[in-house]
Amino acid sequence: MNKLGTILKAIADPTRREIFHLLILGSAALSITQISEHFSMSRQAVTKHIKYLESAGLVEITKKGREQFCIANSIPLKEVDNWIETYERFWHNKLNDLDTHLKSKRDNRT
Repeated sequence: MNKLGTILKAIADPTRREIFHLLILGSAALSITQISEHFSMSRQAVTKHIKYLESAGLVEITKKGREQFCIANSIPLKEVDNWIETYERFWHNKLNDLDTHLKSKRDNRT
């Protein structure tokens, strides 16, 4: 899977989006234990989600003693934004063309 696909798959899951949201809003790194407290699932399940976010480049994990801390990295989302922007321009142009066509049809009838 390419990088964009990995990022999109990572943010497609609601739990991973919520984890990322927690980390983005936080002013400091959160431990996996702190993140786990927000979910009604095992710490191991939360860790799997965090590891997926890490593989997409959306989370960086650092170790301090026996605890692992996570911090969000929003930079990979720029790639998603660029991809969406391409299609946004495409559809904007297509809709403008359709609008022009419909106006010309309407003008020709009058």
